[in-house]
Amino acid sequence: MIQEIKGVLKAAVKDSFDVVIEPELSRPDERFGDYATNVAMQLAGQLSKNPREIAEALTGKLLDSGHFGKVEVAGGGFINITLKDEMLIDALQNSTSLPKTLEGQEILVEFGDPNPFKEMHIGHLYSYIVGDSISKLLEVNGAAVRRLSYHGDVGLHVAKAIWGMQHQPAGQELGLYYAAGANAYEDNPEAKEQIEQINEHIYKKDDEQINKLYDDGKKASFEYFDKILTELEVRNDRRYLESESADTGVEFVRQHTGTVFKESEGAVIYDGERRGLHIRVFITSRGLPTYEAKDLGLAELKNKDYPNAARSIIITAHEQSEYFKVMLAALAEFDEALANKTTHLSHGFLSLSTGKMSSRTGEVYSAENLLRDVQGEARKRYPDASNTYLAAVKYGFLKHRLGSDIVYDVEESVSLEGNSGPYLQYAHARARSILDKAPAGDGKITDLDIAERILARKISEYPEVVSKATQELMPHHIATYLYELAQSFNRFYEGSRVIGDARETIRLQLVKTYADVLRNGLELLNITAPEHV
Repeated sequence: MIQEIKGVLKAAVKDSFDVVIEPELSRPDERFGDYATNVAMQLAGQLSKNPREIAEALTGKLLDSGHFGKVEVAGGGFINITLKDEMLIDALQNSTSLPKTLEGQEILVEFGDPNPFKEMHIGHLYSYIVGDSISKLLEVNGAAVRRLSYHGDVGLHVAKAIWGMQHQPAGQELGLYYAAGANAYEDNPEAKEQIEQINEHIYKKDDEQINKLYDDGKKASFEYFDKILTELEVRNDRRYLESESADTGVEFVRQHTGTVFKESEGAVIYDGERRGLHIRVFITSRGLPTYEAKDLGLAELKNKDYPNAARSIIITAHEQSEYFKVMLAALAEFDEALANKTTHLSHGFLSLSTGKMSSRTGEVYSAENLLRDVQGEARKRYPDASNTYLAAVKYGFLKHRLGSDIVYDVEESVSLEGNSGPYLQYAHARARSILDKAPAGDGKITDLDIAERILARKISEYPEVVSKATQELMPHHIATYLYELAQSFNRFYEGSRVIGDARETIRLQLVKTYADVLRNGLELLNITAPEHV
């Protein structure tokens, strides 16, 4: 619908002023209309005219188009537009029919990325949930999405964990071994040297005992990660490992040393300062690749596996933002096309209302700990609702704008009172229960009273919200809209009887469309929509 309205506006501007323009539309408060446009302000400078004068000149043309019931000029030149009921009804009936704007595009989305030998913590959980939702947004717009992850199966953190396995009692969790090694690395010079030697053995694969500890730990880690992903119902299409990308990354750096990279005190660095960034090491003085070099190798591995991908999106925590700027700047110097199609998205820090935990000390609040705590709280309140806790966690994360820090409150997330996943699940089940009480039929909406129109207007926004969320890669737009939609329905239902009313047929269709949109929106957040309360 929004494209149709823009087309009418473009035609009116062209006819009135012989100017081609791409008009901007927004959704004003319902008191002022269905849409608003600042097209007069857009034209003012070009035409050297007063914006209000331009707006007044356009109103007649817009009314003559036959699409609008009312067109009014407001303020210094805004135009408020109210649709005719038949156009709004048409938009309502097509509210779940989304245009496939990304049809034919293959898009890579890398997210999650927990490292073996360490806990999957709540930050990884957030990355998996937000990455899955972004993938769903791209898919509903027609893209073929490849869900990827990248895991540090080599590096000092692995060496620290293996040192811990050698020096701590058997049978502990891998995260505790890592914590022991991390503490020893910082506090004990002898242990630090031992860990660095273990690190070299891991790369060379020349020590039988270390190889055995490495293989067993890696296998146990990925089995554990898979268990969590199965519970979350999050798909992973391909895992990449640092051990796979390391050699390719080193080769890239060596090939371009002297041009893109340079040697410095036995190491190989990239001088990002000449690009307004900072200097980073890509190969250490011991000849080992850093994260930077391995990420260059990963970019090439993805490109080989998916040569036709239109985009490559990488989701990590915010603290890696500056690192990615340097890595992508280096990549752009020898493969500009690959760097240009790579987008780094960062998410903020996730903590609990009870405080922040540190992996350095082993006091990690793991992904599984959070899931079990929320599940326990949900079971206290809703003994028969098996998936409520997942809705509480997913919605509790996704309602926040990507990039902002989140303080997650377990009790708030499972509450039916307020902006929560269980609240929206209940809202869907409530709407379905109304439909279950109705006689079978498939009536048509022919007209709208005031209350029905307000709800229909809100339902009709869904395709626009999905489009915005997809373009910005921001799932919180969906969450915000669904909460507002449920509130709009509650206000409608409080004042408008459905079953047994003279307008029952029309209102049942409204309820059905509302429930369908709510279900579709929840699916984009990977939240189930229960049929019964």
